[in-house]
Amino acid sequence: MFLGIDVGTSGVKAVIAAPSGAVLDQATAPLSVARAASLWSEQDPDDWWTATEAAVLALDPVLRSGVAGIGLAGQMHGATLLGADDRPLRPAILWNDGRSFAECAELERAEPRTRTLTGNIAMPGFTAPKLLWVRKHEPAVFAQVRSVLLPKDFVRLVLTGDKASDMADGAGTLWLDVAQRRWSEEMLAACGLSASHMPRLYEGTQPTGTLRTEIAARWGMARVPVAAGGGDNAAGAVGVGVVGDGDALLSLGTSGVTFVATREFRPNPARAVHAFCHALPGMWHQMSVHLSAASCVDWAARLIGCDVPGLFALAGQAGTASGPELFMPYLSGERTPHNDPQVRGAFVCLDNDTTPARLAAAVLEGVAFAHADGLAALREAGTALTALKVIGGGARSAHWGQIIAASLGVPLVYLEGGEVGPALGAARLAQIAVTGASIADACPSPPVRHVIEPDASLAEALAPKLARFRAAFPLIAQIKE
Repeated sequence: MFLGIDVGTSGVKAVIAAPSGAVLDQATAPLSVARAASLWSEQDPDDWWTATEAAVLALDPVLRSGVAGIGLAGQMHGATLLGADDRPLRPAILWNDGRSFAECAELERAEPRTRTLTGNIAMPGFTAPKLLWVRKHEPAVFAQVRSVLLPKDFVRLVLTGDKASDMADGAGTLWLDVAQRRWSEEMLAACGLSASHMPRLYEGTQPTGTLRTEIAARWGMARVPVAAGGGDNAAGAVGVGVVGDGDALLSLGTSGVTFVATREFRPNPARAVHAFCHALPGMWHQMSVHLSAASCVDWAARLIGCDVPGLFALAGQAGTASGPELFMPYLSGERTPHNDPQVRGAFVCLDNDTTPARLAAAVLEGVAFAHADGLAALREAGTALTALKVIGGGARSAHWGQIIAASLGVPLVYLEGGEVGPALGAARLAQIAVTGASIADACPSPPVRHVIEPDASLAEALAPKLARFRAAFPLIAQIKE
């Protein structure tokens, strides 16, 4: 059996999977996000470890005792700054933190080859601009930085004592030469850093260390290997068998992602398409990334005064395209295709007949429209999709799936256990690291639960709203604090 740990934004999920890929047990421990100022999003790294232990210890102890390896997945881009004692110097700056938008331009001026070296446009969500922000605004902290780790890799440090990362997560820092799968000395130098500040890089299927004796005893398992794993999106792809050229998924978690596995490195920074390494050797991937997806649903449920199932029920009562209301789902800014960390969400086209139910429907439609914009950017880069496997908490709503399928014009494939997400992929990467199993054997696609085909009549009803949504963006984007 294999343990997968996903260090997410809203919680840490732990799963135990059988060699067949079946999920035998799972548990989650919550996390909170601190927003001390506009555009800020931070977490205490020690909270990741506390939640990791809570999630793992909530698993069946009998199953834990049979674990042969551990894999790690986690939220990408988070800047975890450690001093000489390997302790955090400040809270980690997260993926959805937009404060470093000015530093993005500074970075591309300091290193004009940024997009060539990395294949990506500088975005505030990436790790590198965050370090420039710290250097400018917290110079005393920057002077003490000895190591920079990503969230899951801080947990790895506690687990094993090793500073290591994988290619997929490393690609999201903007310090990786993604084509060559190695740290870029030029990009590090542009941030006042060197390779000595970085963890050792591994492929996601390689072991990086061994569980510490005291933790193994506390968890009731042997001192098993810990695999490199992957950033959450790449690990989620592994978990649902998106491992071959052209395989694709749609992740509806806190953020939203359309992910396409590619045999070659195919960057397209002009449209804010992410081009990263996959968690598998010799593979890359493209992504369109939306900073708010299921988080919009959570937010709207709180606003309306119901729970998430209640919001889906309200939206169903109202019906799709039932009113003029539009929701711009940019609560934390946006990446693909706009690369605008300062744009903010909005309800527009409200009238005297607007009801909570119609607002709920508008929220589901708005997130779907944002994903349609992202998919358009991928298609402009030459990506062709025949279907999208759906993972993440948002995968539970078939009603939302109908809206998304119609907006994107792509069938959505719902899988058994698809909501488990990156933790299952991490477990599979551990299986490969420990047993040497082939990718094909260790990473099959889970059984199909059902498929939602695009509904032509629904797409026709949504088309005018999608057009008005696209027309509204440049107007909303002009309004800045």
